[in-house]
Amino acid sequence: MFGLRTRQTDAEGHLAPGPFGRFSLHELINSGGMADIWLATDENNQPLAVRCLFSGRRADATARKRFVRGCKVLSEIDNHEFIIGYKEHGRIEGIHYLAMEYVEGTNLKLLMGSGDSLLEEQLGNLVIDSAIALEHVHESGYMHLDFKPENVMVTRNGNVRLVDFDLALPRPEFARRLSSYPGTAAYMAPEQLQRAEVDHRADIFAFGVAAYELVTFQKPFPAETAAEVLRRQLDRGNDFVPPRSHNEAVPIALERIILKCLETDPDQRYPFMSVLVRDLQRALYL
Repeated sequence: MFGLRTRQTDAEGHLAPGPFGRFSLHELINSGGMADIWLATDENNQPLAVRCLFSGRRADATARKRFVRGCKVLSEIDNHEFIIGYKEHGRIEGIHYLAMEYVEGTNLKLLMGSGDSLLEEQLGNLVIDSAIALEHVHESGYMHLDFKPENVMVTRNGNVRLVDFDLALPRPEFARRLSSYPGTAAYMAPEQLQRAEVDHRADIFAFGVAAYELVTFQKPFPAETAAEVLRRQLDRGNDFVPPRSHNEAVPIALERIILKCLETDPDQRYPFMSVLVRDLQRALYL
């Protein structure tokens, strides 16, 4: 019997530069936990980014499900200036892929690590635009559930693109338990770490963690394990340091906003991203 021909990859499931369906893969931009992102061109020689799921053992059923779900979510919400642009998704020679807008820039995590002056010059806009992106996700009926600086791309002129919707889920009318609680512990809300009921306010907490980190270059709940992150969240005491104690230049109004996002009880946080965006604009726009 004859099987379907599949694309050749290395032992880790990575592709090599060259033709990939109607695309040409040129340069590996990033390699994550389950997918590579390539700078590519299409048949019209137009640049784009192509995200390819690892093949073989590294792409288990859960990874494939999340990858495809992320593609579908992006296809429904990408009509926004602060969300990465969607092109298409599918399979080529057995490999799941997502074609999307190519952004020449870096993510907020790398921007912080490099000490780039763009961060200081555009900090207010980056915070507000990231919040507006998350607001659009919620208003489109989804929770991101993996909001962090690494998932906020920034172009060379300071424009924001929110990326990576693999963990996104439909936004429930009421908080509910999830079938699983993946994510990055440092940015997860207490209710996620406790595997309790979750709604869009978990994203608001994650936004607060990211905003705290952007203005202080420190994490609000530094720890090595998820259990220790949760302990610090629940028992703040003398361990918790307000943003202005790290950086006196942080406006008092912005500190209050960040602290409200970081409330342990979801009912004490902002109820909606639209209210948070409004307060950010009042605090940061001159």
